[in-house]
Amino acid sequence: MTRKQKKELLRILVAALLLVVCWCLPLDGWWALLYLIPYAVAGWDVLWSAARNIAHGQLFDEQFLMAIATVGALCVGEYREAVAVMIFYQVGEWFQRIAVGKSRKSISSLMDIRPDTATVVRDGAELEVSPEDVQTGETIVVKPGERVPLDGVILTGDTSVNAAALTGESAPVDKRAGDEILSGVINLTGVITVRTTGTFAESTVARILELVENASSRKSKAENFITRFARVYTPCVVAGAVLLAFAPPLFFHQNLTDWVMRALNFLVVSCPCALVVSVPLSFFGGLGGASREGILLKGSNCMEALAHVKTCVFDKTGTLTRGAFRVTKAHPVGVSEDELLTLAALAESNSSHPIAQSILAAYGRPVEAGRISSVTELAGHGIEAVIDGAKVYAGNARMMEEVACVEFLTPEEAGTVVHVAANGKYLGYLVIEDEIKPDAKEALQALKALGVQKNVLLTGDNARVGEAVARRLGMDEVHAGLLPADKVSSMEALLAQGGPVMFVGDGINDAPVIARADLGVAMGGVGSDAAIEAADIVLMDDKLSKLPRAIEIARRTMCIVRENIGFSLAIKALILILSAVGAANMWHAVFADVGVLVLATLNAMRALKA
Repeated sequence: MTRKQKKELLRILVAALLLVVCWCLPLDGWWALLYLIPYAVAGWDVLWSAARNIAHGQLFDEQFLMAIATVGALCVGEYREAVAVMIFYQVGEWFQRIAVGKSRKSISSLMDIRPDTATVVRDGAELEVSPEDVQTGETIVVKPGERVPLDGVILTGDTSVNAAALTGESAPVDKRAGDEILSGVINLTGVITVRTTGTFAESTVARILELVENASSRKSKAENFITRFARVYTPCVVAGAVLLAFAPPLFFHQNLTDWVMRALNFLVVSCPCALVVSVPLSFFGGLGGASREGILLKGSNCMEALAHVKTCVFDKTGTLTRGAFRVTKAHPVGVSEDELLTLAALAESNSSHPIAQSILAAYGRPVEAGRISSVTELAGHGIEAVIDGAKVYAGNARMMEEVACVEFLTPEEAGTVVHVAANGKYLGYLVIEDEIKPDAKEALQALKALGVQKNVLLTGDNARVGEAVARRLGMDEVHAGLLPADKVSSMEALLAQGGPVMFVGDGINDAPVIARADLGVAMGGVGSDAAIEAADIVLMDDKLSKLPRAIEIARRTMCIVRENIGFSLAIKALILILSAVGAANMWHAVFADVGVLVLATLNAMRALKA
């Protein structure tokens, strides 16, 4: 609780105590004006806000309604009721501010990831500067306990980092020289030097802050409806209250005081603050709950769409797979598996291609460079090398055909195949695959369990690889061999089938289709800037298992929103009718306004724990 909130609570308690004192005293006649003291203590700010808003032409807001209702009650001699209504209204407002503060804190806690300074090495000296002043390629020093100010690659030092603010995972992650490190993580154990790979404006932490700051500007249909509803609803109930107060006495000779009290009750009940506050507060709580788990949604409109997703479409490389290749099978012919792998590793030893690197990783030993006489890379085919005096070929089927190695095998396995031959003799092949992420299958199954009707794969890879990945993950459709423009066309075909469609991707080539989908999801850790910019949702730790969790949070939040709308409207409608016919007094009106506001606010706070 902030100091301001404590002062507000103290003011409410003082006003309540003064009301009790006045209530216990026999205050008749002019002495009843002493009730104005607790009224002023409790409601001076409401009266001031109402007067200021009237001066600016803003007549129909909740302060105006409260001021008219309570001043009217004072004018007809209902002093106790007037003071009680103002006190209870302030109690409701206090609960609202507490709830908003908690929701805002859950999101603004992300703002703590912004580092204040960076220690940069220039001319052999360490200088403390603003992160915005560090350029790409400079070396920074990060000590234990400090936040990493910019994205980069570790040059020296080993450490563990806490990435909870970015990913929602509290377990430390080990980092060593050569590893990438993201801004915003906390260095826990060792001193490290980092070569920056971008400016602060391009860093992960800057992107997160921008997403958080802009989240509240993108409103859902429910929020926009409530805003429009309040603008029409409030003037209508004021007009209704005026008719209720004066029409019966004028035309049916009813008691004026009785009908004015009914009209004042009508005004108290009609205040739309429970709706105006609880609906955006519910969304705000849901956004905060998701952000704590490393799921950043760019607005409540995204949450509303996420709750109704029917089709999930996925990119393959970097999304369903790691984007890291490894040798999954070696099939030797006439030689041992180790000999086949050795020749392939020697031939590929000078290449930086991911396929070559995966073969060297599978070989797992230092390459004997002295055995290699020459290496020639044949674009689109493979490698030709002279090893121990023998001409060795490592490449695709086209290379085998060109070197007249007609007996080469066509493997059944999906993946990239590297055939190996020496002096025209076929020695076998290696199958290299992009590893499927360990949580991918579980995530897709969870989406199905949540009622997602279709999981679709869009990939630029060949049909054989795409179908193999889809089969292993149990996906419903595969569209392979697609260029970025083809992915957009495929997405438009899926959109035409109806229902909200979500696309999940990570690369620059995914940005157009992410933007075209009803809901775009990007990987925050490995995702490109373009994909993250185009996306509605960012998974900060790249874990697909967060996707079904995001849908659960969205659905829970929407359920809370519907509960608040339904409950608020039902109670208010009931008490409005009872007030109009004289069956409800000011205390019922107080419950219908302040009580509903407090209950709706407390219900909205459940979204924080989603």
